[in-house]
Amino acid sequence: MTLFKYRQFSHDIIIWAVRWYCKYGISYRELEEMLSERGINVDHSTIYRWVQRYAPEIEKRLRWYWKPKAGLSWKVDETYIKVKGKWVYLYRAVDKQGHTVDFYLSSRRNAKAAKRFLSKALKGLKCWECPSAINTDKAASYAVAITELKQEGKCPEALEHRQIKYLNNAVEADHGKLKRLINPVRGFKSMKTAYATIKGFEVMHMFKKGQFNIWLSGQGIAGEIRLITDALVNY
Repeated sequence: MTLFKYRQFSHDIIIWAVRWYCKYGISYRELEEMLSERGINVDHSTIYRWVQRYAPEIEKRLRWYWKPKAGLSWKVDETYIKVKGKWVYLYRAVDKQGHTVDFYLSSRRNAKAAKRFLSKALKGLKCWECPSAINTDKAASYAVAITELKQEGKCPEALEHRQIKYLNNAVEADHGKLKRLINPVRGFKSMKTAYATIKGFEVMHMFKKGQFNIWLSGQGIAGEIRLITDALVNY
């Protein structure tokens, strides 16, 4: 319970608010009104602080459940997010089944950013969990990043780098579904707050895609709430 120590509201109300905000693409003021209708009077700025504090914790503590467990091919691409009025880049990867592999927010779109993202996605994976192939667009930065990772022993030598446009349709379509959650934000104030919020969006998007179904014991939404609550309260 240390995560919720000294909070004015109980952990179940906080988790409820963070889940709803990250799952349904609503504004903080809309969520404030929805909670008020249920007899919970909390300011939208407080909900914002809850999301900043607990969304990254949800992503961190559930990471073991959603990290890739088999060597399926990956589709890697980046999409655009507005931070302080400027466009930044959200690197994302999905596997052959459409499951999210990993994501990374960067202020730049270059070989260094691509390498950091792929290094993050590959970190800690066993040999059989690493992808057999990675498909990207024609950007030269990916080829440079993969070559360097192979030289450093962070990427399997046998990994195939493909640049076939139609194979990335799955990740591009997945961008659109995620952006429907991000769009109501209408721009973030900083990279830190953007990344913290996006971590919550990404995890709840994974729940929608069925990525956690094996852990829900057929309980649906109740299983989702149980898994998140256990991760935050009983970790």
